[in-house]
Amino acid sequence: MLSAIGSREHIKVVDQASFGGMRIEVMEYQKLLGSTNTAAASDLYFMEKQNIRARQVAVYLDNDMVTVEPGAMSYFRGNLEMISGVTAGNALGRLFSGAVTGEALAQPEYRGTGMLVLEPSFNHFLLLQLDHEEIIVDKGMFYCAQGGVTVKASMQRTVSSAVAGGEGLFQISLSGTGLVVLECPVPSCEIDIIELSNDVLKVDGNFAVLRSGGLQFTVERSAKTLLGSAVSGEGLVNVYRGTGSVWLAPSIKIYNTINSGVVSTRHMDMNTSNTR
Repeated sequence: MLSAIGSREHIKVVDQASFGGMRIEVMEYQKLLGSTNTAAASDLYFMEKQNIRARQVAVYLDNDMVTVEPGAMSYFRGNLEMISGVTAGNALGRLFSGAVTGEALAQPEYRGTGMLVLEPSFNHFLLLQLDHEEIIVDKGMFYCAQGGVTVKASMQRTVSSAVAGGEGLFQISLSGTGLVVLECPVPSCEIDIIELSNDVLKVDGNFAVLRSGGLQFTVERSAKTLLGSAVSGEGLVNVYRGTGSVWLAPSIKIYNTINSGVVSTRHMDMNTSNTR
């Protein structure tokens, strides 16, 4: 029997969860050892120091089912059957829905017993377990969900939340019971979970990555009057009302600033002024 030379000690399981006939492992590559590009050596070094690591999700099924984001499958083994989810009866409806929402026509479903490994990503993965509940997440965050979880598009309830809230007209609704994996730009340690009990939360920006389905979401002025909003400098804010959870990732704004090059530009300007 053929075997690979070396070991997989550089791959570490950093998170895992089990429910019913499904087990999930999140694997993290501690180092990327395969590059032969010497020019990329410094990038790989600093990526490792900054926790920019490739991560991969493995799903183990025991007579269960998982719904997967289209294109996310890397490989699978065992007695698994892949079902497209598109039939002659629902193809036209899914085609129309996809044209309106921007969703893929079909979300593959894998049923049976075996192992399914999904594509690696530099993003972080969040593992959740739903218990007869609904959550709303940003488009692009859904990665996979157990068979007991329904995945569908959720339209914003008001025009203001769609246009001015920065969340778009449609988000993703996940409802039911089972495990869910979300792909997130920040790790779980940088997420603040705000619990509301018949309360109101106002957020300056669209860095809420998840909310309970029962919460009302609107976009409103930060102050009661236009003049007050203008003076405060806040303008419009995203407002969440009711009872449930809101997951906030404030550090997204920091990373957006870094990725835009503003920090580097400011740093160069400061160095220039100091040398004068």
